[in-house]
Amino acid sequence: MMSSSLPSFRLNTGAQMPLLGLGTYRLQGKQMHRSVDAALGEGYRAFDTAAVYGNEADLGHALLDLMPKHNLTRADIFLISKLSPADMGPKAREGCARSLERLGLGGYIDLYLIHWPGTEGLEPEDERNAQHRAHSWTVFEELHANGMLRAIGVSNYSPRHLIELLETCRVRPAVLQVEFHPRLAQRELRGICRDSGVCFQAYSSLGKGALLSEPEVVAMAKGHGRTASQVLLRWATQQGVAVLPRSARPERVRENGQVFDFDLDEGGMERLSDMDSGTRFCKRDPTSVV
Repeated sequence: MMSSSLPSFRLNTGAQMPLLGLGTYRLQGKQMHRSVDAALGEGYRAFDTAAVYGNEADLGHALLDLMPKHNLTRADIFLISKLSPADMGPKAREGCARSLERLGLGGYIDLYLIHWPGTEGLEPEDERNAQHRAHSWTVFEELHANGMLRAIGVSNYSPRHLIELLETCRVRPAVLQVEFHPRLAQRELRGICRDSGVCFQAYSSLGKGALLSEPEVVAMAKGHGRTASQVLLRWATQQGVAVLPRSARPERVRENGQVFDFDLDEGGMERLSDMDSGTRFCKRDPTSVV
């Protein structure tokens, strides 16, 4: 059972997933160790990695080393990883096995996601992309049934991809993880998730840093005596959206964890939501994938 005072979201599996997690994209070695140490000290219990990040082993080693320091066990940690697009379809089972081996944390992963709706090496319009998604999900369902993947979900799915999955799956996805911030409010996807009992989880909540200098965000941060990143993260979490901020600087990791002791007023929430322009800071667009 996770030991943290930070809020959590109840997944459709019945498990509790922390609303705040540490993103680990590009974190390696000592840098990973420092960020994980700061995160655990601040109360983070969820950690997000992926096969394509090349750091699943780094995260696993850091957690194994640091859990005793923070009086934690594997049961206190919520671990998220993702299947590589190179392993979609026929290679899905082997890809999952490699993630489990590299992480080395108890023989299970709390949440495992299909990282991208397409397959590496296939053109976006190739119809085999849909076949590989379906095959991969069947493998996920089997590994979920035997307890190796405690919850399963998808990342970067468009509304069409998500509806396709919901209409054909035996086990519904527990989580959809996508880019989400005031410039990309993802209203259609959020509506599908809400109606289907799927947790909506955000990455790139700060717009890869571009939103930290937005005048509306800066003014709101000043008015609350907070940082711009805290305002952006609070805008999301106040709507019940799970977030995964990433930083290689321990002080920023701690700062990003301090977003549950203040609220934005209704007007402030609306002003940030009105910034929506459909802008993606992560340049790959999944809507083109068949």
